[in-house]
Amino acid sequence: MSEILVLYYSRYGATASLAREICQGIDSVSGSAARLRTVPAVSAVTTAQENDIPAEGPPYVTMDDLKECAGLVMGSPTRFGNMSAALKYFLDSTGSEWLNGTLSGKPCGVFTSTSSLHGGQETTLMSMALPLIHHGMLFLGIPYSEAALSTTTTGGTPYGASHVSWSRDSDSLSEDEKQLARALGKRVAQTALKLS
Repeated sequence: MSEILVLYYSRYGATASLAREICQGIDSVSGSAARLRTVPAVSAVTTAQENDIPAEGPPYVTMDDLKECAGLVMGSPTRFGNMSAALKYFLDSTGSEWLNGTLSGKPCGVFTSTSSLHGGQETTLMSMALPLIHHGMLFLGIPYSEAALSTTTTGGTPYGASHVSWSRDSDSLSEDEKQLARALGKRVAQTALKLS
C-alpha cells in the first residue's frame, strides 16, 4: 500500500476541510491510502508547549511519517501571503531529512484556504512549494484538464487546491473546491504509484 501523507495546519477548520477532501482523492486510487497529520500551534511565549497528543483531530506529524510516505500533500491557511508559522516551524526542523534525502524523488502538492478571494492564495501555495522543492520533491499542481479549474468562481489554482471562506462556516467548501482538492490528492497518489 502506497501511503500519501496529508500534512496541514488549520486554525479555524477550513484548511482541515480541504485536507479531508484531498484524502478522499488519495483513497480513491487503488493501492493508495491517505495518512492525515497536523502540526501543533506555535506561541510567541517560548515556554508554551502543546500536549504530545492533540485533544482532537489527527495526530501530530513525526519524522517517521516523512520517511514512510510515498508522497506528500501539504496545506496551510494563508498568513499575509505565506504559510502559517506552525507549518514553517515544523519544516524548519527537517534539516536532517533534507541532508538524508528522505523526501527526494517523491511527489508533492500543496493547498490553502483564505478568507478573501485575493488573500494571497498563490503566494501561500508557492511558499509551501519552495521548501518541498529544496527537499528534492517532485512538485505537482492541478492541470487545466480539470474542467473545474477553468470554471470555478471560488477556490482552485493551477498551483494547488484552495478555498475561499468569505468568513463563512469552515465546512462550506464549494463543489468546485471539493472536486479540485480530490483531483490533487488523486494526482499525487497516481504519480507515487507510477514512481514506485
